Amino acid sequence: MTAGDVAARPLTPETPLAKLTARLADIKKQADHGEMWGVELSSDASHAPTQVVLQKFLRANNGDLAGAEKQLGAALAWRKKFRPTALVTQAFDKKKFDGLGFVTKHRDDAGKTTVITWNIYGSVKDNKATFGDITEFLKWRTALMELGVQQLRLNDIKEPLLEDGTDGHQMLQVHDYRSVSFFRMDPAVKAASKETISVFSTAYPELLAHKYFVNVPAIMGWMFGAMKLFLAPATLKKFHPMASGASLSNELKSIAPSLPREYGGGGSPVHEGLVIALVGADAEAAKEEAPAEPKPDPKLKLMPQLKLKSKPKPKPKSEQEPEPEVATEETTGGAAAAEPQTADIAAKLNKEEEEKEEEEEEEEEGEEGEEGEEEEEEEAVLVEAKKEDASAAAPVELEVEAEEEKGPAEKAKNEADESKADESKADEKEVEEAPVAAAGAPEEAGAAPKEAEKTA
Repeated sequence: MTAGDVAARPLTPETPLAKLTARLADIKKQADHGEMWGVELSSDASHAPTQVVLQKFLRANNGDLAGAEKQLGAALAWRKKFRPTALVTQAFDKKKFDGLGFVTKHRDDAGKTTVITWNIYGSVKDNKATFGDITEFLKWRTALMELGVQQLRLNDIKEPLLEDGTDGHQMLQVHDYRSVSFFRMDPAVKAASKETISVFSTAYPELLAHKYFVNVPAIMGWMFGAMKLFLAPATLKKFHPMASGASLSNELKSIAPSLPREYGGGGSPVHEGLVIALVGADAEAAKEEAPAEPKPDPKLKLMPQLKLKSKPKPKPKSEQEPEPEVATEETTGGAAAAEPQTADIAAKLNKEEEEKEEEEEEEEEGEEGEEGEEEEEEEAVLVEAKKEDASAAAPVELEVEAEEEKGPAEKAKNEADESKADESKADEKEVEEAPVAAAGAPEEAGAAPKEAEKTA
C-alpha cells in the first residue's frame, strides 16, 4: 500500500461523538423526527447545540455508542408521538395541578444562571384526581420539565462540551414532600411516579445536575429502589434526600440569597415562579357567581293582552283635497281683477281652516274616547285579577265586602229577620233546655277520648 493510497482513504471518525454525529441522519430518518429539547439536530459537526445534545446521550450511557444511539432514537420517537413542546402552552386542570409545579431562575455572584424546577407534592388535595390518570399527569409533568429546559436556552450554545469537561447546561430539581404520608402510599402515586421516572430517564438524560428530595422520611426508600432500575450509577450520585426543606440553602450557598424563603433563602416565595397554564376553577367560580335570570311573574301570563289602537295615518297627498289656487296676473288677466279675487280666496281659506280645526277637535275627542275605553278595559282586567286573588286568599273578606255593598233597605230587612229568628230560638231554647243539657254530658265525654287521641 503506497502513501498515496493512505492519503486517498477517507478518515475514519475516532471519537464516540464523531461516530454518533455520522449516524445522526439515519437515526432521525428512522424516528421520523429531528428535534430534541428545542434544538433541530444537525449532522454538521460544527453545530454546537447538536454536539452538546449528543454528548449528553453518550454520557448517560458511559460513552457506549450503541446504547447512546438506541436511547437517542427512542427519545426522538417519543417526542414525535408525545409532542412535549406543544404541552408547554396547553392548559391543564387547575383542581388537579394547582400549586404543584414551578420553575425559577437564580443568578450567582459570578453571573451564572441556575434553573430549578419545583414539584410541591404536599399541595395535592386528591391523590386519585391528580395521579389517577397517569397519561394526564405525565403530560403535565412533561410540560413542566420542558418549561425548565426552555430556560437553559440550548439553542444559544456557542461551544461544544469537552469530552471530560463540566456540563454547564443542566438544571436543578426539587421535590417537596411536606405533609405527604408515606406509611400508606397510594397505589396511584406509586404508579405515576414509576412511569415518570421510566420516561424521563430515556427522554431527558443528563439535564439534571442535582435532584433534591426535601421534607421526606427515611421510609421513602422504595422510590430510590425504583430509580436504580433505570438510572446509571453516575446519575444516582446526583440524588439528595433531605429531611428539611430549610436545609436546601446550605446545599446551594451560591444562590441562597435568591432561593425562596421557605427553603432557607431570602428570595420570593416559590409560588411566584413560572407555571404551566391552568384552567377550570375560575370558570366554575364565575359560573356560580353569575346572577340568576329573573323569572317572569306567572300572574302576568294570565293578563289578557290589550291591543292599542293606533292613530289614523295621514292620507297620502294624492287623496288629500287640492289646495285652492292663488290667482296671479296670468290667471286673472291683470291687476284690476286681482283685488276682489284675493278677498274671495282669503274668506275661503278662513272657512277651510275653521273646518280643519273642527275636524281635528273631533279626532282628538275620538282618540281621547278610545284611550278612555282602553284605560277602562285595563282597569277592569286589573280589578278582575284582584278579585280572583282576593277570592282565593281570603273568601271571608269578600263576604264582608258583599255585606257592605248591600243597600240600607236590605240591611234593615235582614236585621228584622234576624230579630224574629232570635225570638223563635229563645222560645225553643226554653222548651228544649233540659234535654240539651242532658245530652251535653255524653258529647263531652265522647269528646275526651278524641282529645286524648290527638294528644297521643
